[in-house]
Amino acid sequence: ALIKERRAQALGYQEYLKKIVELTKQIKRPGDGARYPVTLDSPAKQALYDNLGEDEAIALAVHEAVTLTKQDDWTHNSIKTKMVRIAIKKVVQGDDKLDSVLELVKNQPEYT
Repeated sequence: ALIKERRAQALGYQEYLKKIVELTKQIKRPGDGARYPVTLDSPAKQALYDNLGEDEAIALAVHEAVTLTKQDDWTHNSIKTKMVRIAIKKVVQGDDKLDSVLELVKNQPEYT
């Protein structure tokens, strides 16, 4: 549609370039911002939100629990991992869900 408008000379060249830039930004970050509440400002928080039933409060609570509990190299130390698991368990109910959230957290660069 944009190319057809340009060909029909409906758009000035500067306006055409601005729209091209906007479209490329949308391609690089589809749905950024509009899909997530403002407080979910990192990929790790957004992943928690996506995997915890899109519940902002629980996602933020898990994020805080992990951030406050994790220690250096926690993913490779069973005792440190268990401490993080216990912190998550205080927020997330159900062992199957707990295990999946723990795996999700382990795979987020923000937490490692």
